[in-house]
Amino acid sequence: MDALRYHEEPKPGKLEIRATKPLANGRDLSLAYSPGVAEACLEIKADPSTAARYTSRGNLVAVVSNGTAVLGLGNIGPLAAKPVMEGKAVLFKKFANIDCFDIELNEMDPVKLADIVCAMEPSFGAINLEDIKAPDCFIVEKLCRERMNIPVFHDDQHGTAIVVGAAATNALHVSGKRFEDIKVVSTGGGAAGIACLNMLLKLGVRRENVWLCDLAGLVYHGREADMTPQKAEYAQGDQPLGLADVIVGANLFLGLSGPGVLKPEMVASMAPRPIVFALANPTPEIHPDLVRSVAPDAIIATGRSDYPNQVNNVLCFPFIFRGALDVGATQINDAMQIACIEGIAALARATTSAEAAAAYRGEKLTFGADYLIPKPFDPRLMGVVAKAVAKAAMETGVATRPIEDLAAYKRKLDSSVFRSAMLMRPVFEAAATVTRRIVFAEGEDERVLRAANAMLEETTDKPILIGRPDVIAMRAERAGLPIRPERDFEIVNPESDGRYRDYWETYHGLMARRGVSPDIARAVMRTNTTAIGAVMVHRGEADSLICGTFGQYLWHLNYVRQVLARGGLHPIGALSLMILEDGPLFIADTHVHSEPTPEQIMECAKGAARHVKRFGLAPKVALCSHSQFGNLDNSSGRRMREALELLDAHEVDFAYEGEMHVDAALDQGLRDRIFPGGRFDGQANVLIFGNSDAASGVRNILKMKAGGLEVGPILMGMGNRAHVVTQSITTRGLLNMSALAGTPVAHYG
Repeated sequence: MDALRYHEEPKPGKLEIRATKPLANGRDLSLAYSPGVAEACLEIKADPSTAARYTSRGNLVAVVSNGTAVLGLGNIGPLAAKPVMEGKAVLFKKFANIDCFDIELNEMDPVKLADIVCAMEPSFGAINLEDIKAPDCFIVEKLCRERMNIPVFHDDQHGTAIVVGAAATNALHVSGKRFEDIKVVSTGGGAAGIACLNMLLKLGVRRENVWLCDLAGLVYHGREADMTPQKAEYAQGDQPLGLADVIVGANLFLGLSGPGVLKPEMVASMAPRPIVFALANPTPEIHPDLVRSVAPDAIIATGRSDYPNQVNNVLCFPFIFRGALDVGATQINDAMQIACIEGIAALARATTSAEAAAAYRGEKLTFGADYLIPKPFDPRLMGVVAKAVAKAAMETGVATRPIEDLAAYKRKLDSSVFRSAMLMRPVFEAAATVTRRIVFAEGEDERVLRAANAMLEETTDKPILIGRPDVIAMRAERAGLPIRPERDFEIVNPESDGRYRDYWETYHGLMARRGVSPDIARAVMRTNTTAIGAVMVHRGEADSLICGTFGQYLWHLNYVRQVLARGGLHPIGALSLMILEDGPLFIADTHVHSEPTPEQIMECAKGAARHVKRFGLAPKVALCSHSQFGNLDNSSGRRMREALELLDAHEVDFAYEGEMHVDAALDQGLRDRIFPGGRFDGQANVLIFGNSDAASGVRNILKMKAGGLEVGPILMGMGNRAHVVTQSITTRGLLNMSALAGTPVAHYG
């Protein structure tokens, strides 16, 4: 019932079409259609390659099926196959931002089906053939590949083969074996099975070491029952044998057949530490617990999500198409497929991403026998795999639009997944010019551990973690992180640290005239990690503190103020960068001053403008209030008007205007009707509010209802010596904050 409700509500199906250009007035209509559309038509007629510039074709894939081999449902026909094809289109969009039409064709003749697909070439940048029965699928794919000048990819064959290839690559890595040395036994002579064997040969397996079985037993020379030319390529010997006969001594079992085909006693006869890929779905050829009962050290993969090592085509097809489309490839060749395998396999051997860990909470995602391939929700797949595919396409001469700078291309791909990446790039580049020591108050938090690991991998900064070493080591290992205390980063143990006396005496010296006795100072330095981190920064043992992953913001800020608000430094406001679909928007003051004075509002605006420049943007600051250009005599209106006068007196170097409503700040047309001749054009990119309730409320609404991604909050006024984050921050958010903290003050004034 849940599945049916999912497909039916709130509107039937899983896809809709949305316009990418405005169509709000007569001018828009004349550009989108007649007469303006004629110009695009004539450009494409003169140069067909410009279709990728003026139409959606360069990012458009057709998922084509006749419904003759749908999942494990068999020949259910094209109409019943439509939910599956819609689902495939959704995966293209979700994982690789590729637009897709599902096309279900009522044509069972493979030659005629190929004719129809070929006739659609002007509409699409690539074709994904799906769920067409064997051997018809081989015929359709061959004819389409020969006749079409765009990529044609049968995912049931090649997508499965690529993911199997990646899993096998890493399984052999774990077991210490080589492709050229192993014996492979496979069940299933269908499209996926044959494609997987073909791929294993390309990876180095010797044909004489491959034994193919199906329902009729071993495929051997001279066999007549249920044979195809594709199966005949793998014929072995001239005698009928069963699976039990040929699996003796095998290193790899590859099952793409049906449930219960492989028996425990057969596994027991395989070579030591066997690799068992039982990929029939939903019921595998053998359940993993039965394999373990006879071979505890076996390396196992299935097609199911409730066991480790799910061989899932979504690891491949969105990203191989992404790379192929972006270079205008005319085909997806062997080199591109092998590049895809290598990218997927290498990613599994790297540290698991925080995003994948969050999506699969509770699973141990550490490379090894139970983690051979990455998870589909690992956001790094896009950049790693698509770049590798694009590079291979260019090197093999099938790219019609080569990419000059592959590193920049990968950054662009990453920024489409990690939405903060592009905006944060100037900050990371500035941070890379020096090495700074960033102390994390909550060093035992898994998000902090992952951020510290990412810092070591991606930046020159050095993390310092406050926490118990044994807890940190245990949680790092559990999270699959290679980092360990002391070896990879400095640690401060509140329970036992040689600097404890120095720290409490420093804290007492700072706070003795504020009611803090030596006993209180000792207790604080044993229990309060924020205070410890602040003392480290004060003593010059760290350059910046990041705290606040749990607890209340103002509680943390209190200790930051106590220790670090000296020498002209004081908190002037909290600034949150909200990354929205149509661009960035900065919000302040979200936390520091509940109802700021005009002087504090002025300081907040100046600080926000400085930080906006760090991101390579020109600040346009709007002072926001319920009052609009003097029409109300209320508290926020009066304070905003006074702040405006103070800004005028200080002759600042950024654009600002106020007081105004938020809609006026973001809509110049509305602003011009109310108050023509304002101080800046276009939308404001900084909103300063008269109280923290309003600022924090807007921040949270944008985050929860508009899909805004937050960078921050950035604590302004403290010379980059401390930042207090919030409990909802992610690992990526902590990494971004470490880069902000790692940028010397000289870089942004």
